[in-house]
Amino acid sequence: MPPGREMRERSPLAAPPAPTVTYRPSHGAFSSHTLAAFGFGHDAAHHDDPRWLRVALEPLGPGLEEVWEVDAEVLSGRDGDLRWSRGGGWLFAAVECGEGDHGGTEAAADYAYGLLSRFVASGDERHVQRIWNYLGGINDGNGDDERYKHFCTGRIRGMGDVFAQGYPAATAIGHHADPGLLQVYLLATDRPGTPVENPRQVSAWRYPRQYGRTPPSFARATLLPADDVLAISGTAAVVGHASAHAGDIAAQLGETLRNLDTLLATGGLPAGFDHRAPLKAYVRHPSDEAIVRAFAARHLPDAPLLLVHGDICRAELLVEIDGWRYRG
Repeated sequence: MPPGREMRERSPLAAPPAPTVTYRPSHGAFSSHTLAAFGFGHDAAHHDDPRWLRVALEPLGPGLEEVWEVDAEVLSGRDGDLRWSRGGGWLFAAVECGEGDHGGTEAAADYAYGLLSRFVASGDERHVQRIWNYLGGINDGNGDDERYKHFCTGRIRGMGDVFAQGYPAATAIGHHADPGLLQVYLLATDRPGTPVENPRQVSAWRYPRQYGRTPPSFARATLLPADDVLAISGTAAVVGHASAHAGDIAAQLGETLRNLDTLLATGGLPAGFDHRAPLKAYVRHPSDEAIVRAFAARHLPDAPLLLVHGDICRAELLVEIDGWRYRG
């Protein structure tokens, strides 16, 4: 019996209520309903709790924490490089590993995804809704030797049968911490969600060969099982399959917002990003923080916003935004 299964007493028909995602000032207190909590950067707190992950991305501005809460008691634990927590029909699982311990970027991605896939397959919460991937030097290397492309090949090799029903929403960002550190974490549940694609963009897994031997393996968003929350993938200024507005962060922000708005419409969510839409912006150059904040103040004034320093998976892209849109 997978750890924690004995805790789960729910109706077999009801889709579990989605976790509540909030940003808050750092204080490190977790409730019994906290499924996961994240600090950002070198100065984030250290906790032994398996539900806590210190993400290797430096914050831009106030050092906020991201917290996921569910409407149930949560059980958590560790198994080697894997940490997990579950409650209310939801599962958080994360792997941190050193690439050097596994033979490089590709092998480390295979290892991390293999651990996660086997763990998810062993429990009730076997429907992966959302994944985040953080690796160092994401744009290093030329052509097929770019580190992100090696990561994509290892990721698909390690995914296993858990992803056979369709790819989840995802984010992949480069950090500036230990260059060999790979962090992968996911949110899964016991009911399938609905992948959502963007009609303005070619689906990532259908990208042409120029983007690598193995196309990226993710959906543009996932509508969570109760159809009440859209989990939005890392979204940037990509139209069709091509990057738009190279070198122009203001234009890239405008294109990114058009893509985000299109995802809401395609997923059947209300238009606009308000207090029900916590967003995270990954900014390649810290000097662009003021531009991003000014854009958000004009176009996303009510959306909770967390800014971090991170490299986008294409070197010409300067900013990427992901997050959540709750229906009510």
